Amino acid sequence: MKPTVSPTVLTNAFYAFYDLHRPIYHAYASSRLMPEEAQVAVAHLFDLVASNWSDIVKKPRPAAWAWQRHTHAVAQRTGRALTAADDAVLLHEQLRLSIDQIATVTGTEPATVTALLAAARRGQRKQSDSPGGWHAQHRCAGRCRHMRAVSSSPAGAV
Repeated sequence: MKPTVSPTVLTNAFYAFYDLHRPIYHAYASSRLMPEEAQVAVAHLFDLVASNWSDIVKKPRPAAWAWQRHTHAVAQRTGRALTAADDAVLLHEQLRLSIDQIATVTGTEPATVTALLAAARRGQRKQSDSPGGWHAQHRCAGRCRHMRAVSSSPAGAV
């Protein structure tokens, strides 16, 4: 017979996961989505996590399971998926997370995060001379999305 975990332990573990990950998940979503959409995406993700928590905690890397679903949901809402290296750069450069923090939130090893950042830097060097390089595309992403929303709103409604 398998030992069972008490509901109190499962509930406390979920709230610890939520408290640790939610701020970063929200910051990530906010960097790619309009504020209301970011809030909805994170709320839906944690509803999914809560609904499946007893199964998720049995996985080797619960954070990786949740992060994959979060980035997929954000990509669906934006219409553009980022690579793992792009995500690492966004988390490190824009959200100012350390390598260890990125590893924790994405459910990966710090060495993997370091390798992803190094690969992204190599790619940035190759694209640095092109006008549509990584930074140009990603810096514009938030402003362009915001500008589309402003330009599509009725005159004077901002």
